[in-house]
Amino acid sequence: MVSLSVLLAASAGLAKFGAAIGASIAVIGAAFGIGQIGGKAMESIARQPEAANDIRSNMIVSAALIEGVAFFAIAVSFLILFV
Repeated sequence: MVSLSVLLAASAGLAKFGAAIGASIAVIGAAFGIGQIGGKAMESIARQPEAANDIRSNMIVSAALIEGVAFFAIAVSFLILFV
């Protein structure tokens, strides 16, 4: 029969592993999203240079929203690790 302390240690290890996987997925997803936004914005500016300021401002707002979601996911992962 497995003791309670062994089960608690195993579950703590799995929680840390899950937090690490969650943080890495959040960072990879945010990097991919910001890369797509930057690439598409450059294409748009190349096609229509007179709209560069509008495109740039929309790109910055979208990138900030994506980074906010990524930071939130990393904060949740840290809460799993340390709480």
